[in-house]
Amino acid sequence: MLSSNQISRLPSFLFIFFITLLSPVGLASVIDHIESTPIPGVVDGSNSGAVSRGNGRSLLQDNNGGNSSLILAADRTHRKDPSDKLNYYTGGWNISNDHYMSSVAFTGAPLFFIAAVWFLGFGVALLLVCLCCCCCGKTRYGYSRSAYALSLAFLALFTVAAIIGSAVLYTGQDKFYGSTRDTMDFVVAQADSTVYKLRNVSSVLAVAKSTGVAQIFLPKDVQNSIDRVDDTINSAANTLETETRNNKRDILRVIDVVSQTLIILAAVMLGLAALGFLLSILGLQFLVYILVILGWILIAATFFLSGVFLVLHNVVGDTCVAMDQWAKHPEAHTALDDIIPCVDPQAARAVLSESKEVTFQMVGVVNRIINNVSNVNMPTGSPAWYNQSGPLVPSLCNPFNSDKTDRKCAAGEVEFSNATEVWKSYVCKVSAKNVCTTVGRLTPDLYGQMNTAVNISGGLYHYGPFLTELLDCTFLRGTFNVIHDDHCPDLSKYSKWVYIGLALASAAVMFSLIFWVVYARERRHRKYTKLVDARSGLGTPSQSK
Repeated sequence: MLSSNQISRLPSFLFIFFITLLSPVGLASVIDHIESTPIPGVVDGSNSGAVSRGNGRSLLQDNNGGNSSLILAADRTHRKDPSDKLNYYTGGWNISNDHYMSSVAFTGAPLFFIAAVWFLGFGVALLLVCLCCCCCGKTRYGYSRSAYALSLAFLALFTVAAIIGSAVLYTGQDKFYGSTRDTMDFVVAQADSTVYKLRNVSSVLAVAKSTGVAQIFLPKDVQNSIDRVDDTINSAANTLETETRNNKRDILRVIDVVSQTLIILAAVMLGLAALGFLLSILGLQFLVYILVILGWILIAATFFLSGVFLVLHNVVGDTCVAMDQWAKHPEAHTALDDIIPCVDPQAARAVLSESKEVTFQMVGVVNRIINNVSNVNMPTGSPAWYNQSGPLVPSLCNPFNSDKTDRKCAAGEVEFSNATEVWKSYVCKVSAKNVCTTVGRLTPDLYGQMNTAVNISGGLYHYGPFLTELLDCTFLRGTFNVIHDDHCPDLSKYSKWVYIGLALASAAVMFSLIFWVVYARERRHRKYTKLVDARSGLGTPSQSK
């Protein structure tokens, strides 16, 4: 079973990775439940030397007895690690490795640095401006038309840039939220499909235990095995369904909060840029200075958040590459094996053996009745006589040999897909005493029991490949391939839009804020110069407009 540490580590980190959050937790639980149940009659291969298992995972060995390993996303994760004296991290994708977490978090350092420099630097600048205003006396201001026009032009330019950044941020968060929902819906659909199939297998096994043909039932040891496997599969299905629903609810809660926060942030940045521009044009200096204080704090927070989303973008990319490589190299041991403990081939064959055993035995029960009762012309009055007559009923094809290897159908045998239709022509009409009154070798009751047996054995045979794919992680690898090919491109692209939108809006509002102050100063100087010139007789107010 997965340890509590493994399970708790997964939801805490993989918000971001609903990609691996839903499917690994649920499917790993299914795998662990099935793996931990001993199968009667199957030799445990753990001591054979072919497979070494530890810490809830399977390690495939090479011919020399060593573990074949693969560093996931090695190229993408080759980054400087601040926790290791800025040496390059070489361990690949591994969320349990502190050095990986440190190195990927360091990718947001430029934006974190900008946020810190802006907050401290502009704060000091504001303090110095306030001291100058309080301590310095009024002096005659100079005025330059070009400086005034240039400050106004830059103010307008950066206001437009802030509007564009806010639009990119809003669009990016909307697309990212939609991509996240689509990915989760796919993962949940895969989990639901798995639960549905597991419960179908469980129900088929439960029916098989109590199903007989002409009072002939499965052997007692097979019925006991069915009880154990049935309980295991039901428990695994319930665990998968519960984990999936809980994780989806938790992830949606986080994503909803993030999405709403980004929407509010985009609106605030847009409103701040527009309002600052308007107040600057109107010359409402006191309100402009209030906006400067608010903008100073907001810009620092937005730059920091942009860094967080840059880290998120890199983690999404790392995980997508890691999943793709894990899926394409099933023979190698990787960091994902710590989270998704796939069972070894012996365990997979052991569980599948149960479904094959029930299928083999159920087909044997049907054919025993056909060969020993239906196709035998019994003496009148014998216990097995019901006046059977006419053409012989074809036997049901058993897809397995006695050693459970695959078997080809012999000539004249009917398969699961058409057996009930073929046998229908061998059904006779019966009297009140269940004796055939027309030509035929199957009574309606016997035909119905044979149909049930065919549905059971055919159903188990149909789900055999699914059980194998689930147990050896082929199913999960296929799911990861679909996520990588169909969902990862949008997740990566739109998470990039979010951090670019945040950075662009932050930078634009930052420069807008600076030019609010510059333009306010130039406007004040212009007004003062016009007033002084008017009083000195060098011009009139009307002439200076």
